[in-house]
Amino acid sequence: MAELRLMKGNEAIAEAAIRCGCDGYFGYPITPQSEVLETLMARMPWDETGMVVLQAESELAAINMVYGGAGCGKKVMTSSSSPGISLKQEGITYIAGAELPCLVVNVVRGGPGLGTIQPAQSDYFQAVKGGGHGDYKLIVLAPASVQEMYDFVDLGFELAFKYRNPAMILSDGVIGQMMEKVQLGDYKPRLTNEEIIKRYGSWATTGKTADRKRNIITSLDLDAGSQEKFNIKLQNKYKEIQDKEVRFEKIACDDAEYLLVAYGSSSRVCQKAIDIARGKGIKVGLLRPITLFPYPSKAIQELLPQLKGILSVEMSAGQMVEDVRLAVNGKVNVEHFGRMGGVIPTPNEVVEALEEKFIKA
Repeated sequence: MAELRLMKGNEAIAEAAIRCGCDGYFGYPITPQSEVLETLMARMPWDETGMVVLQAESELAAINMVYGGAGCGKKVMTSSSSPGISLKQEGITYIAGAELPCLVVNVVRGGPGLGTIQPAQSDYFQAVKGGGHGDYKLIVLAPASVQEMYDFVDLGFELAFKYRNPAMILSDGVIGQMMEKVQLGDYKPRLTNEEIIKRYGSWATTGKTADRKRNIITSLDLDAGSQEKFNIKLQNKYKEIQDKEVRFEKIACDDAEYLLVAYGSSSRVCQKAIDIARGKGIKVGLLRPITLFPYPSKAIQELLPQLKGILSVEMSAGQMVEDVRLAVNGKVNVEHFGRMGGVIPTPNEVVEALEEKFIKA
């Protein structure tokens, strides 16, 4: 029988890291994600699986520890919340530029600046447009439940190693702090250096040099021509990710005349909003992006012939709405509804916004 446990979203992240064979976690406490580190320290996985857990002296130190571990081909991760992720951007960019796999978790809170400890979705641009410098992308997963917080740790590592690219779980304070039943998976063994080479190739700095040249992990290339070739290689990789790794969920879309687009906790609000709207005779459905990069643009485009309008629902001033509009390309009216500063929209507010912007307009 599967093991079921009542857990917070942040606790599920920690438990999943232990069970998926993670080699190391390096982090620093910040609300509302501190339970990730606290749970790992309480579980003491170094005695159970050999996993290293370290509270670094800062966010900058934590992400550079991840850089080092990733360069050795290890499953390494970090977690933080919005201001902490901002501090890690240089290191994330270095990791992307060195084509290394790792997992970063952002349990988003309201900003800008120190902002508030309440939940928000205002780090969308930072996550999917590249929060640091250079032409790079993260693979971005957006969980909408505690179960998905658990599941996406293993999935994030799988995608990170498949494409040698950092992956991010973009959550928020609602999902991080709420408690739900979680079905826990079996423990996966941590990989040896030989298994790393066999499964993922010989790019990592494993110390084995007898049958190959030295592996040098760096994101620096002072020759403009070769750096351009490298950037072209990255863009081709991102195109492959866009072609193969799009994930989304559709709810009540078969007969929908209006579409809500929302991810994470906002999508849960929208599910109740659908019930209310349909009770009023408004045929509305929901498209929930699970991957924010790659974005499910084609899934939205396929629904356009039946739609009269699209409402992007976000806990922000309007960020994802830009990608919805790019997908639609002017063929259907796209509007935005959002709350900010840690305020969570209600289902009735979503329905009222839908009526105001489309039905009564």
